Amino acid sequence: MVGLLFYWGMKWRYQLEELANAEAKLFPVVLFSTLFPIVMGVLFRLPQLIIEIKDHKKWTFDWSKFIAIGLPTLLILIIYNISYLGIIPAIHLIIISGTTLATTAGIIFGYILLDCLKK
Repeated sequence: MVGLLFYWGMKWRYQLEELANAEAKLFPVVLFSTLFPIVMGVLFRLPQLIIEIKDHKKWTFDWSKFIAIGLPTLLILIIYNISYLGIIPAIHLIIISGTTLATTAGIIFGYILLDCLKK
């Protein structure tokens, strides 16, 4: 199922890139490049979360893990998006890594978001 969703996501991204090339609007592609990896990271952690939901215990949130791992990856994603708007000149991040850094940070952020929920 995750593989099929990944295939559809990459197909949709390709269509967005074609539209961006035709209309010179990059922000939809950038936004998709940020949100899709977060969804994929959540889907990678979801089976384990479903197993944990079956236990009837009190839920907690691991703030230390979220602050140590989640916030830096979220900051990378925010900088990636803001740099395309031209608010801050972070073009060196984009040139060096392309979308690899944003994709990796998005997957990690999505995974950590669900991983911080503990029983």
